[in-house]
Amino acid sequence: MSTWVLLRGLAREKRHWHGFPNQLVKELPDARVVELELPGNGELNHLTSPLSIEGMASHCRGQLATLGILPPYHLIAMSMGAMVATAWAVDHPEEIEACVLINTSFSTFSSVHQRLRPRAWWVLLRFLLTSCAMKREQLIFDLTSRLVAPSAPVIEAWVAIRRSRPVRTWNGLRQLIAAVRFRAPLTPPVKTLILASAGDRLVNPCCSIEIARHWHCAIAIHPAAGHDLPLDDGTWVAKELHDWIAWVESSPKGP
Repeated sequence: MSTWVLLRGLAREKRHWHGFPNQLVKELPDARVVELELPGNGELNHLTSPLSIEGMASHCRGQLATLGILPPYHLIAMSMGAMVATAWAVDHPEEIEACVLINTSFSTFSSVHQRLRPRAWWVLLRFLLTSCAMKREQLIFDLTSRLVAPSAPVIEAWVAIRRSRPVRTWNGLRQLIAAVRFRAPLTPPVKTLILASAGDRLVNPCCSIEIARHWHCAIAIHPAAGHDLPLDDGTWVAKELHDWIAWVESSPKGP
């Protein structure tokens, strides 16, 4: 049985995966799926977020040790979570079988305006200026989803998440500082698949393309989805993972 560890991004928690873990198990029925929280988010919102991506990765390793789940691990991570996965693989490559990085960006390869689209700055400013949970989640939904109907109960679910386990503003800022400071390696630390969305309104997909180009690793781009690719088309993500794993296992040298 292979272990697949899921990591979300900035100020998001494991409940934001929604139905994706079940979609993953359908494609990989022998997989054990483990959803971790980054410190400061979700069930760990009482903790202070580290000021480094490496600190977050260390905490994730500690969580798995506490659970008695031993390596090797496959990491599936999106946005800032993908930085955590990368740092983990750099420091402990013997623990990581493979990484799947979704809609992420590294300052090593991309500029600020690519890593955060100019229009997104205005949306995030509006987010900070409103105290209404419903309006806040509506803004994030509009920024990160392209294929889910606005009438779907996703926003209500996000509001419930925010109210039950809010992320402190200070922790959100600490996570952002950690993401800005992170420097990715020039070569991939382990076997890596890059997944990106052509319709990403938050991060320019060219960031993912640049990672794949410098790392010479596999990449697949969804033609229409938004930043939250597992939400918009989790079935597509799971299928790409399945096909990539099959390809890696059939290739003596891997990607």
